[in-house]
Amino acid sequence: MNKAPLMKITAALGFCVALSASAVAETVLRVATWLPPGHAMNAEMWPTWGKWIEEATEGRVKIKLEYGMGHPKSMFDLVEDGVVDASFSYHGYVPGRFKLPQIAEQPGLGVNAEAASVALWRVQNKYFNKADEFEGLTLAAIFTHGPGYVHTIKPISSLADLKGKKIRIGGGIQSDLGKRLAITPIAAPGSKVYEMLQQGVIDGVFMPMGEQQSLRLYEVAPNVLAVPGGMYLGSFSIFINPDFLANLPKKDRDAIMSVSGEKLSAMAGSAWDNADAKGLTFAKNNGVTVTSNKQLAQEFKQISKGLDEEWVESVKSKGVDAEAALKELRKIARSQAK
Repeated sequence: MNKAPLMKITAALGFCVALSASAVAETVLRVATWLPPGHAMNAEMWPTWGKWIEEATEGRVKIKLEYGMGHPKSMFDLVEDGVVDASFSYHGYVPGRFKLPQIAEQPGLGVNAEAASVALWRVQNKYFNKADEFEGLTLAAIFTHGPGYVHTIKPISSLADLKGKKIRIGGGIQSDLGKRLAITPIAAPGSKVYEMLQQGVIDGVFMPMGEQQSLRLYEVAPNVLAVPGGMYLGSFSIFINPDFLANLPKKDRDAIMSVSGEKLSAMAGSAWDNADAKGLTFAKNNGVTVTSNKQLAQEFKQISKGLDEEWVESVKSKGVDAEAALKELRKIARSQAK
């Protein structure tokens, strides 16, 4: 009997079994995202974290982005309910639930998103975790976008010109600023902004500079009132379903968390910073008028005076030392600033 064909068949079967075992062993971390593919979160942040996870788990866990999963405010529930395994969202989209992260949104911090994100992660862990605002979720990172400005259809030369204007806000500190600026606030997710500006539903929007490029604001809001240092920062979190993590082998669970936390927070903030720098250059190259001067800074300083004290008062029921946390956040952020 010729044993060669039998040996080849046996080898082939062994190879197939090995491939099958490999496929079974690979776990997919399904990530819901609500921003367009070209946005820094999808083009830079998620792929980088995915690479870190794949390397840390030796290829056993990979991420997969899922688009079109709904309003960004629903991401928290989608992850908690196990519809997807992870996501991120803006805290201001869920009024009342995430009050503490607004510590980083307060005007006057004067740092980039990366520095603010490192500070926010450290303060969250030292002061805020006990308040359990992320109940039902595993917090993988907490970060901010870069300085927020006002992007408008028509030119404006001062913050006073915003009075009565219909301005899209994302919630959080933007709501408080909107009241002080006497705007007509229109709440909407970032993904709807282009359409609303195009149709004239709103006169402008509060957003960081990177969105001039990523959301194509230069086409519909070619005027930016850029208060020096920015008007605010926006706070976000990245979160994972606890059951997804619990079902992983401990070595993979630990591996994922080892490339999350402060490291992931800093990287997410850095992605926003990179997008803002590119967005500013892109905007200017495409004819966008960017107005920024000392008068704006002085005007905004008066308008925003006392907002941090109001935040401290608003979180008294949380049982945290908000004043100490705010002081430490500013110290850490400014020490990390580039």
